[in-house]
Amino acid sequence: MPRGLIIFKENCKKFKVFHLIALFVCSIYSINSHASSQRVISTSPAITEILFAVGAGDNVIGVTDYCNYPKNACRLPSIGGPLNPSTEKWIALKPDLIILQDDSVVLNKHAKVFKIPTLEVSVNNLKNILTSIQIIADAMQKPKAGKQLVDQIKRQIDNYQTNIRKTQPRQVLMLLSDTNDPSRDLYAVGRNTFLNELLSIAGGKNILPDTMATYPKISKEFILAKSPEIIIEIGPTANLSNEEILVRKKAWTIYPTIRAVRNDRLYFVGADYILIPGPRLLNILDILARNIHPELFSNSINIKQETISQ
Repeated sequence: MPRGLIIFKENCKKFKVFHLIALFVCSIYSINSHASSQRVISTSPAITEILFAVGAGDNVIGVTDYCNYPKNACRLPSIGGPLNPSTEKWIALKPDLIILQDDSVVLNKHAKVFKIPTLEVSVNNLKNILTSIQIIADAMQKPKAGKQLVDQIKRQIDNYQTNIRKTQPRQVLMLLSDTNDPSRDLYAVGRNTFLNELLSIAGGKNILPDTMATYPKISKEFILAKSPEIIIEIGPTANLSNEEILVRKKAWTIYPTIRAVRNDRLYFVGADYILIPGPRLLNILDILARNIHPELFSNSINIKQETISQ
């Protein structure tokens, strides 16, 4: 049999199987489309953390490969990643709702094919994060818990702003730590991000202009020209021991004219939540504030930090 005909027949079989699966799933969700959401799949770490923070963790039946907090979420089945979701797992889990971010194109496409009810939220800035917390809480019939969490975050942000308002903003470069070599071009955190909003609240001023991309690639020449007062590297590779921090700082000494290098204002933050736009953003804010304005955390001045329980 010609190879082309074999491939054609195999594709036909795959299409038939996919069509039967789709019909099966449609029959399931047409029954439950108006029921309250009791079996929910989360498609991002931020969404997972929000669900658990508002007390809806028991309703979560599936998460992504990248959801590692809280501990109970780690025990749940994974549906893969946002770019390679396992639709077979979706079917096996029988969700009545999938919560996804509004920029999750692949996930949204698959959900529409299988006609699974979805809830889209945005977590690209602080306002949207707080709005999404309430939206998710309402969908999970936890409106009071959602409001309490939102109010708690707002109250703590106001607390930082009140204490930092009178300080002089520091020129800060925030880098995505993906290399141990500062002589290479690096990726930075731009102004159109929730991290930049937290940086501003913490008393920092991003040295990147508004015209740059969300996470632009910047050269060492740019860093030399701007000479930031503080450099903060964030990301998994910034999770360093004291010895490793000394080695990383030494690598920066080839640029002694940079103020952050000259004054030893280099910081490395490898916390697993540092890039997650969820309830633990208060932890991020606290870290940034302590690095930018350590004088505010002396014995004489204390910024009270509330704990997000999950």
